[in-house]
Amino acid sequence: MRIICLFNLKPDASIAEYEAWAKTRDIPTVNGLGSVTSFTVHKATGVFGDDAATPAYQYIEIIDITGMDAFVADISTADFQAAAAPFQGFADAPQFILTEDL
Repeated sequence: MRIICLFNLKPDASIAEYEAWAKTRDIPTVNGLGSVTSFTVHKATGVFGDDAATPAYQYIEIIDITGMDAFVADISTADFQAAAAPFQGFADAPQFILTEDL
């Protein structure tokens, strides 16, 4: 199962601070969860075929998990909640999209 998170930073959030936190804290922490097989964060850089367009979202997270129950258990711990808390200060209304392969 794959979860895709689309989001923009809050207007007062620092891009440099968010990206430093994502690289040093968020990515290693999420990848350390037993239910996560892969977690990557991507910065949108443009829209294919339209050099003038601005992407709807600044950042995209892709979380591959072994199963929803295990993932929910992993992210429900106090330690994980504390480690992930800064995300709420950076992300403006993140949208977590649940997917399945065809």
